[in-house]
Amino acid sequence: MSLQVENLEKNMAKLTITVSAEELEKAIQGAYMKQKGKISVPGFRKGKVPRNMIEKMYGAGIFYEDAANALIPNAYEKAVEESGLDIVSQPDINVTQIEKGKEFIFTAEVAVKPEVTLGEYKGIKVEAVNVEVTDEEVEESIGQEREKNARTVTVEGRPIQDGDTAVIDYEGFADGNAFEGGKGENHPLVIGSHSFIDTFEEQLIGKSVGEDVEVNVTFPKEYHSKDLAGKEATFNVKIKEIKTKELPELDDDFAQDVSEFDTLDEYKADIKAKIIARKESEAQGKKEDEIIEKIIEGSTMDIPDPMIETQVSRMVDDFAMRIQQQGIPMEQYLQLTGMTTDALKEQMRPDALKRIQSRLVLEAIVKAENIEVSEDAVEEEIENMAKMYQMEADKLKEYMGEAEKEQMKMDLAIREAVTFVREAAKETKATKKTTAKKTTKKAADKEDTPKKTTAKRTTKKKDAEAE
Repeated sequence: MSLQVENLEKNMAKLTITVSAEELEKAIQGAYMKQKGKISVPGFRKGKVPRNMIEKMYGAGIFYEDAANALIPNAYEKAVEESGLDIVSQPDINVTQIEKGKEFIFTAEVAVKPEVTLGEYKGIKVEAVNVEVTDEEVEESIGQEREKNARTVTVEGRPIQDGDTAVIDYEGFADGNAFEGGKGENHPLVIGSHSFIDTFEEQLIGKSVGEDVEVNVTFPKEYHSKDLAGKEATFNVKIKEIKTKELPELDDDFAQDVSEFDTLDEYKADIKAKIIARKESEAQGKKEDEIIEKIIEGSTMDIPDPMIETQVSRMVDDFAMRIQQQGIPMEQYLQLTGMTTDALKEQMRPDALKRIQSRLVLEAIVKAENIEVSEDAVEEEIENMAKMYQMEADKLKEYMGEAEKEQMKMDLAIREAVTFVREAAKETKATKKTTAKKTTKKAADKEDTPKKTTAKRTTKKKDAEAE
């Protein structure tokens, strides 16, 4: 195999890869051996037709595509390694010569990681943020916990109210005919959840157990069933049971049931401390994003389009995997939302560009500041990953090659770079004052503190110091 590399504009490169005629012949013969059992020629049994006979009948190129597909992956991989390029996109492959007895030649156009010219990244000015926690937020959090611990009781002697669960039988009719999917029995319907269309739930308020109710609704024009979209419908509903949630009393007993604290006051203090910690973490993340965005604005880099397209494709794949884990296939999601894959990609493109820019400037900072990650830090990260995947750390190491470990080192170094630019930033006066009161020591001790990454930074000496 031989390779020629041509640098193109906008951090693109063209690899011209040549494979020997002997290798091409082997690949063609291999394609013939795989396909001969599927080819019928009069006068020959299947699998017994000579290759030259098949090529004569169907053309010399009958096996070229399979041969090319067999040769390209390995030849491309070798070419990438030989080129030494830092390739950041899928290759655009184009076969330029394939003919029996001649060399096999193909090209691969690829995007190469762009160089970054860093602007100012130390002393970036950002507004200080003081977190503020109100009593209402604490009460809301406690209210959510009460909802989790509520028990459902059957209601007697009163009609349906907003928030109740009505157990109903129902059947729907449109144009006087029952429609598919419009019938149910013993269905628990939470009034106010808006899980049923239009004003269905509101029309049950004030009705009592045993009543037969006629509910009139109009299906939305964008309804997924075209037969019902925009149509008026009538549901015959039978109220069979009314249930409601009974919240636990807000007292010391409740605090003891849902936490490790003895009193309601201690529990509230702990809730406040956790809200403060969450808001401080969010504020820190927002601060880091603002700093990196300003560093990007002051830096220059020429990002090739295929690099962005590759990032977009990864994001779409990740999104599809996440919703699949929730039981929603990608095809179904696109159908329900009226989106297309191309529209989804276009929607994700700005975020993809920002992710690339962020990564590039942070990698440049790692290099500029000589940020190094110790082996101990890598071991600690592997231990954390192993716990997350519920497996032994040694077992996880077996699955990791040197490339994966180097990638992990870079990821840890980038985390350290984020910490570096955040600590080097200059905060301006905040516009809001904090109203959160100091929490009790017991509550504060409950907070988890993030572990620091063990990394060593070797800062370059200034020219003057070198002199």
